Amino acid sequence: MSWVATHAPAANGNLLISSTHIEMTGLFWPELSAAPTPVTDMTATGSTTWSSSRSNLFLTPAAPAPVVRNAIQKPPFRKESFQWLPALKQSATFLLVEHSFRIYKEGTTRKELAGPFFADYVESVEGLGGWGDGDEFYVNYVGHPMQGAVSGFIEVQNDPRGRKMQFGDQGYFKNRLRAMAFAAAYSVQFEIGPLSECSIGNVGRDRRPDLPNGGQGWVDLVITPTVGTGWLIGEDILDRFVVQKLEAKTSNRFLQTLARGLTPSYAFANLMAGRVPWHRYTRPGIWEAR
Repeated sequence: MSWVATHAPAANGNLLISSTHIEMTGLFWPELSAAPTPVTDMTATGSTTWSSSRSNLFLTPAAPAPVVRNAIQKPPFRKESFQWLPALKQSATFLLVEHSFRIYKEGTTRKELAGPFFADYVESVEGLGGWGDGDEFYVNYVGHPMQGAVSGFIEVQNDPRGRKMQFGDQGYFKNRLRAMAFAAAYSVQFEIGPLSECSIGNVGRDRRPDLPNGGQGWVDLVITPTVGTGWLIGEDILDRFVVQKLEAKTSNRFLQTLARGLTPSYAFANLMAGRVPWHRYTRPGIWEAR
């Protein structure tokens, strides 16, 4: 390694460094023990060039720095858990809507509100038996499956992973089985729970020859979660293969909103959560800014 420094004298006789040139060959050596040797430079300015060289330096390269793998630590994966509190609130809202409708529409329900609460409730639950409950076909096999679909969608929309699933996705049916379990629990509460048809209206207490179970049969407890889950899956199929295609064929927002009306249980579950009926987790909203 060699270096050359050029100095020029000032007018007052002091020495000024006009420029410094450093030429490096090989590896950098931080200390040079050899003193510089002056060399006369016969130029018009009378400057003097100082030079120094050290040719017999042998350097041992330093050991390479260790390679640190995974220096940037990724944050630990956290699986989003089921949102129990919102799910219970939405289920309670749905229950309130259903019982309010019963009290408004059914005179027998309003009549049975009087009397000892716990005694009448226990007697009503004891009436459970048989299959039928005396209701019309559309109530048992249309109305209650729709109830099961709504309560199932309440479970789905509070599952951070399940609400983004569509029919055919990996794990879809396993996820919807959990929705069926949730719908079954809701159905038990609605039929014979503390805030049920047995406690509000005393369904099952008034036993008679033509209806020995007093109107409290197994039909609703079985049909609501099972057929209701089939209804839910049917709406998922409609949403993926019919509604989305209809939305893609038009830019009219009113028509797109009407298309999402083909999934009424999904829409009702949205309402129970305080959202617009046409809300979807799988794609952007219709009325959002574009």
